Amino acid sequence: MKKPKTILFVCTGNTCRSIMAERLLQDALEKKERLCIKVSSAGAMAADGLSPAANTIEAMKKIGLDVSGYKTKALTDEMIKQSDVILVMERLHRDEVLRRVPAAADKTFLLKRFKRQGQDFPASDSEILDPIGLSIDEYENCVSAIKKEIERIIEFL
Repeated sequence: MKKPKTILFVCTGNTCRSIMAERLLQDALEKKERLCIKVSSAGAMAADGLSPAANTIEAMKKIGLDVSGYKTKALTDEMIKQSDVILVMERLHRDEVLRRVPAAADKTFLLKRFKRQGQDFPASDSEILDPIGLSIDEYENCVSAIKKEIERIIEFL
């Protein structure tokens, strides 16, 4: 039996962006009945067991997805090694993944750059910035940006 593909999303604290991305991809895969892909998330500087940011819960609830029961996970070398594809929100997350496991270079990508090789895409717009501590509008904008990327990449997974 073939091992399911594993996708890992990484952000800083695992309280906002990577949780959003994990849940959005899970939802998209469920709708396409592609349940053979395992999706998870972690934070490069996270503590285990914390709840998502209140605005993360609220912004996701507004699009019909519940992340209120999610608990944060700190990124581990084992997570990196076991993942088939690692999608990060900012360059500093990619740097941290590669500092820990240099061999992960071929499978670690900025979410916005994944599968865009050869396309005209400004490097200045490559990152999904952290909304932590900002207004609910910024969280909703973050959800929207991540959702757009998930919709774009799902066929590549």
